[in-house]
Amino acid sequence: MIKQSLKILTLILSGILAFTLLYILAVLGISRISVNSDVRNNREGVEIFLISNGVHTDIAVPVQNEIKDWRDEVRFSQTKANDSLAKYVSFGWGDKEFYLNTPEWSDLKFSTAFKAAFNLGTSAMHTRFYRNLSESADCRRIIVSNEDYQKLVHFISDSFYLNNQNEVKWIAGHSYGKYDAFYEAKGSYNLFYTCNTWTNQALKSSNQKAALWTVYDKGILYHYD
Repeated sequence: MIKQSLKILTLILSGILAFTLLYILAVLGISRISVNSDVRNNREGVEIFLISNGVHTDIAVPVQNEIKDWRDEVRFSQTKANDSLAKYVSFGWGDKEFYLNTPEWSDLKFSTAFKAAFNLGTSAMHTRFYRNLSESADCRRIIVSNEDYQKLVHFISDSFYLNNQNEVKWIAGHSYGKYDAFYEAKGSYNLFYTCNTWTNQALKSSNQKAALWTVYDKGILYHYD
């Protein structure tokens, strides 16, 4: 009985190890495959930014222009600062419980990580307003055509969960600081579709350089080095 149990345990552990190794190899390998690699940064168009905090990526766009006024959905008044002078707003999709209950890595619970990894939770959109943004190693400036920006707008807008009045659903009482807010979003986070996969998909949908597939921020930034 004990030998049989040990054999089963060994098989399970071997399977987990094999899956982990294959997953890591896939993450590292597929993220290096480029999509839209021949795209060149436009001289004229809409200025957007790809932002990374070292783990998570956001896309920042103008608060308003002739194509889209984001104030119709994401309102200054839903942030503590209520800063109407902000010029850019960033969007980052992710697991709702992780977003709301894990402000620091030290706050991460096993239950939160488990549910996020295995598609057991819901999602949220994190937004943040900025007065200014400048290019750096963790903030890449991209100029997209008006047509491609319209596609990006559609992708971002379609990621929000809407109520019966066709309005975005603000998650009141939650923020990391004075300039950000959370909203209900569509979809579920998992091992194969993370916050960075969403950002990568946003870039792909708007005909910008991206990875074929990635789950981590370096997989996107690699194509902008």
